[in-house]
Amino acid sequence: MAPNPKLPDASEQARALESRYGWLEPELVIELAAERFFPDEIAAVSSFGADSAVLLHMIAAIDRSLPVLFLDTYKHFGATLDYRDALVTDLGLTNVIAVEPDPVALAARDPKGDLNRRNPDACCALRKVEPMNRAMAPYGAWFTGRKRYQASTRSQLAVFEESDGRIRINPLAHWTPADIEGYMYTNDLRRHPLVRHGYLSIGCQPCTSPVEAGQSARSGRWAGQDKTECGIHITPAGVVRAASAGMGTG
Repeated sequence: MAPNPKLPDASEQARALESRYGWLEPELVIELAAERFFPDEIAAVSSFGADSAVLLHMIAAIDRSLPVLFLDTYKHFGATLDYRDALVTDLGLTNVIAVEPDPVALAARDPKGDLNRRNPDACCALRKVEPMNRAMAPYGAWFTGRKRYQASTRSQLAVFEESDGRIRINPLAHWTPADIEGYMYTNDLRRHPLVRHGYLSIGCQPCTSPVEAGQSARSGRWAGQDKTECGIHITPAGVVRAASAGMGTG
């Protein structure tokens, strides 16, 4: 993610926010961030995946016009695109922005559409990281739906963290699977149709598979490879940052 010159002291700011507000309930974190801390310069990033409805429902209750960035990699399941459209209607979201790969770069670097098989890191860089860099340029902060329980790389995840000069906010960081399920049930939220088939973390179709019983939610992403993250949540040095008591591997 390209640094944001608006926030030269983002690391210090993230630590201060985490210390003071990191314990608050997700809805209040979202409200404070959107209306008080970063008005008019915050977006949400959503994959419209397995449990994306929870964060989006909370955001919609506060500001349905808040920008929601969706990385359209051209490799998504058709079910994900249909789910996105249905959920946007359900929640009344009015500012969902499709972020797409650069067509010139796509033609030059992945003309056959098979880069994911040859070099998955390069594919993610082309279809996710570079487009996200462009899309995030106007913003000083962003919401994600990441949780600590999803993978070992996220076990120390803070609610507020610095990410290349911006403030990345993970309101659901400390929630458990039971918390997510309870919220989905209580609010009667539409569920991604692939979840019932064992897909507990849903990304691009070629790199996503069902999860076996007892495995972590993200074990179906890049199964059989060392790769665990697409790159938009990792620093250039490959480290997942935590903003609580310093830097960590997430």
